[in-house]
Amino acid sequence: MTIRLSLDTLDRLPEGVGRPGYSRADLSPGILHIGLGNFHRAHQAWYLDRLFSTGQGHDWAIVGASVMPNDAKGREVLAAQDFLTTVVTQEADSSAAQVTGAMIGYITPGDGPALVAAMADPAIRIVSLTITEGGYFLDSDGHFDPAHAAIAADGATPDAPKTVFGLLVAGIRARRAAGHAPFTVMCCDNIPHNGDVTRAAVTGTARLSDPALADWIADHMAFPNAMVDRITPATTDRERRLLAEEFGVEDGWPVFAEDFAQWVLEDDFPQGRPALEQVGVQFVPDVTPYELMKIRILNGGHAVIAYAAGLLDIEYVHEAMAHPLVAGFLRRVEQTEILPHVPPVPDTDLHDYLALIETRFANPKIGDTVRRLCLDGSNRQPKFIIPSIRAALAAGAPVEGLALESALWCRYCAGITDSGAVIAANDPDWNSLQQRATRAKSDPAAWLAMREVYGDLASDARFARAFATSLTALWQDGTAAVLTRYLDHDQNV
Repeated sequence: MTIRLSLDTLDRLPEGVGRPGYSRADLSPGILHIGLGNFHRAHQAWYLDRLFSTGQGHDWAIVGASVMPNDAKGREVLAAQDFLTTVVTQEADSSAAQVTGAMIGYITPGDGPALVAAMADPAIRIVSLTITEGGYFLDSDGHFDPAHAAIAADGATPDAPKTVFGLLVAGIRARRAAGHAPFTVMCCDNIPHNGDVTRAAVTGTARLSDPALADWIADHMAFPNAMVDRITPATTDRERRLLAEEFGVEDGWPVFAEDFAQWVLEDDFPQGRPALEQVGVQFVPDVTPYELMKIRILNGGHAVIAYAAGLLDIEYVHEAMAHPLVAGFLRRVEQTEILPHVPPVPDTDLHDYLALIETRFANPKIGDTVRRLCLDGSNRQPKFIIPSIRAALAAGAPVEGLALESALWCRYCAGITDSGAVIAANDPDWNSLQQRATRAKSDPAAWLAMREVYGDLASDARFARAFATSLTALWQDGTAAVLTRYLDHDQNV
């Protein structure tokens, strides 16, 4: 028999299920969070729940928000269980379930005026974001693009914004007009210098309609950089079933995650912050070394295994790590082409960090899918892979493995695996990527011509040649044969 999750049933949950160590009635809002996906609920909300359970920080509860009206279903599910979430941590030899209660409300998705009003509330001292890597309107050089149609539209109609950044500007304007101190904007997405990127997006959007406000934001508001890390797969019926069978809890939107979690954050919060250092968050003067390590080694590593595994019809990440060709490809590319160009990180051995990453990827309990890792390559490749390629080229070092990774992405986007299975659309630009990948079969340069991804790398003869050679071999010989030759140290693949 299962028990449906809600505040009324907390005391009746099975004995092995953890529950909040505080009364929800004692919480008051302090953070407005935009983007209530699985990662946020397994990371920021999970850390806050742990803090609240120590008896501290009860005035920092989360009010959730979403810009997209189609997120209404998610809000409906969470509202039905009083905004509680079961976080299930999964290791190879253990599982644990903890109900978290850090979120106390959720603004109706798509209700811009309500979101702006919430941002103007002086109780809200932090506005945080997890809107995915593709949500920041960046050009091929990684800079905010104010000419993007959606941003330009918000610039033309600042009183009726639709984007996250147009809404943030409207909220800041309303708050300033009311005479309240500005909130801190805390980005929790996997983007290098994510606070700086967010600052550029907010000030750039404001400048389109109110240059004076843009200058004020730049001078008076804080946008701390952060590195966030916890592998958190999407929720499916599999996770709901496992939660019910193993723990006796019926949760419409549980989150499954690995036990490991890390959050490194610059301490720049003029209006105060929760004492998250009490529950393991690292506060540092400069997050740059940590974020470069994580983005290049972990996120880049995900990309390295993703498309090879996808083309080999491997469903789960732990299965990919059990495949000698995929695991071998990951280790060799990391050791020879990624790690050598990652700057030192305080108190961290990069080879030990890589070993930890390999162990985390191989966790059989997580159920992370290869398809999730393959998702949205058009936005992820420029952030997770291209910087390593540029660093290796600048050092005169090998790039053959990274060129092969890029060729595997191109081959994947052709929409068919090595076995002939059809790959369902898996990128916002899937149709155009598929057309370009098909052209690249006979003209590899057509793929590298995507300046929004590769910038000027197409003009680098060494990289272009390695990419073309790998792509041609993938079409002629298949993924397994190409990986085998690469691991045999034959670079003429």
